[in-house]
Amino acid sequence: MIAVLKNGVEKLQQENLINWLEGMDLKVHVSEGEYHTVLGLIGDTSKIDMDLLEGLEIVESVRRISEPYKKANRKFFDDDTVVDVSGVKIGKGHFAMIAGPCSIESEEQIILVAQSVKAAGANILRGGAFKPRTSPYDFQGLKADGIELLLKAKEVTGLPIVSEIMNANHLPLFEGVDMIQVGARNMQNFELLKELGKTNKPILLKRGLANTLKELLMSAEYIMAGGNENVILCERGIRTFETYTRNTLDISAVPSLKEMTHLPVIIDPSHACGHSRMVPSLAYAATACGADGLIIEVHNDPKNAMCDGAQSLTFDQYEEVTKKVAEIRKVIG
Repeated sequence: MIAVLKNGVEKLQQENLINWLEGMDLKVHVSEGEYHTVLGLIGDTSKIDMDLLEGLEIVESVRRISEPYKKANRKFFDDDTVVDVSGVKIGKGHFAMIAGPCSIESEEQIILVAQSVKAAGANILRGGAFKPRTSPYDFQGLKADGIELLLKAKEVTGLPIVSEIMNANHLPLFEGVDMIQVGARNMQNFELLKELGKTNKPILLKRGLANTLKELLMSAEYIMAGGNENVILCERGIRTFETYTRNTLDISAVPSLKEMTHLPVIIDPSHACGHSRMVPSLAYAATACGADGLIIEVHNDPKNAMCDGAQSLTFDQYEEVTKKVAEIRKVIG
């Protein structure tokens, strides 16, 4: 349920109303907009007399929300959320260019890639230290050592860093990581999401391989319900009957999510298709349809990459992508 307050309501009146609502064992989420203040009521709202609440002098309107996700719901927060990743803003016109290798392989490699993608226009460095792989015999990442190397690249370039977490027990290792990524396979790892809700770090939440947008938002709700509202959603392709590409990029997820939620939405074209030759086209489409950013895999030597080389761009290819993305953003305003 949400209650929209009238313009010009005094702070004391608002506080008195909140105290009354909280006295009914409800959590009250306050959203301060440019013209209205919205109170989001979370809990058993059946005990509230809607006519009584709407009849209060300071209340403009009251309505129930049928969707199970509350804090992630655009009805709760009409304005777009802007997430700040150590100085890099994402959402509401702020565009993120996140780039780097699928897997961190060595200090020389990650620093070289970091310097190159920054020069090309990236503003956040990605790098996999813990790698969830379909086969137990594939390279699983450098783990804690990989995080240390990523931190060195951050020190050299000044770029904020993002890396994927696999287990809540690894959280202490991510102290210096600016944004924590939850991969597609962990989108519904609810115990992990609860722990991330207790942090104050931005969370990059990827859509699962076969999950609906509603399920993605419910996963975001787990994080936000824990107190961490710095969530960025990522569409990275879903599994369909099509086998020509690695996954099928659901480009409609961007405008759909923009209607459903106030959270920023970015696109991962690399995992969506699995082929580097297709990544630029998908990146341009994502930009044109209103995404708040792109996360793209870039490698210094894709042919010899230890992980996902087939979908990784070279430095020159990435530079070309960043130029065209900038041009598209100018056109769409």
